[in-house]
Amino acid sequence: MNIVFMGTPDFAVKSLQQIIADGHNVQAVYTKADAPKGRKMILTPSDVKVCALENNLTVYTPSTFKDEAEVERLKALNPDLIVVVAYGKLLPKSVLDIPKYGCVNVHGSILPKWRGAAPIQWTILSGDEYGGVTTMYMNEGLDTGDIIFTDEVKVGENETSGQLFDRLCINGANLLSKTIKAIEEGTAPRISQNDSDATYASMLSKEISEIDFSKSAKDVHNKVRGLSPWPSAQTKLFGKRIKILETRLSDKKGEAGKVISVNPLTVACCEGSVEILTLQPEGKRAMSASDYLKGHNIELGTLFGE
Repeated sequence: MNIVFMGTPDFAVKSLQQIIADGHNVQAVYTKADAPKGRKMILTPSDVKVCALENNLTVYTPSTFKDEAEVERLKALNPDLIVVVAYGKLLPKSVLDIPKYGCVNVHGSILPKWRGAAPIQWTILSGDEYGGVTTMYMNEGLDTGDIIFTDEVKVGENETSGQLFDRLCINGANLLSKTIKAIEEGTAPRISQNDSDATYASMLSKEISEIDFSKSAKDVHNKVRGLSPWPSAQTKLFGKRIKILETRLSDKKGEAGKVISVNPLTVACCEGSVEILTLQPEGKRAMSASDYLKGHNIELGTLFGE
């Protein structure tokens, strides 16, 4: 099948690699333009672009499809199918109507739950017991198209969004392979979404990083693992910012926000408490809580958040 692939981050790379491995003809890869990264703001290609160039594929990085010339270039390719995985741009009707079999998207949730930009992180932040991936036919809405297939997975109690990403990018690639085969064979289903069941996964920002120890231990634990690896859950200790990178749930009780044990380092919440395993002081490297305690005197009753 002649396929145009659209994607940007590492989550999309496995899907592109699967399409290549399945023997399809990737006519072109569309991705976001190189962007400055790191402290030195070095212009860096997307993960998908790197993969595409390694496989000698043609790469395009249009800023918009409102440009008629960009739409015409895509039309000239005459793809059978456009596959979109975490591309980061909504496709207009002029693009959606181009391919013979339409446009298919791989989305990191069981739709209609967690439509939007950060479905995997919000799966963890919300403490969902199950997550997964969905393939769907795209329309002009935000993740509102007809569902083709889903693959549900159980989320581990201590699993981070980064770890779930790593699992689901593989599941998504496998589901995409199954989806394309079904489309070729004319057996792909179309299941309408129930909009009344929809929830939305807004884009993450550092503004939601602050830990509120007056919430339940589960809420705090979910925030820590949901914001790992980025932007990381944060609080204050001795007046300085500190990132809390890894926690575990504990049944120990105490006054919310106060240290109730130092072996292991445990902070009380509204309901239960969390053991802090890994943290990162402001301007320092990440370290185990036990290593941090070797150089800092934290007494019982010390208050986190101030």
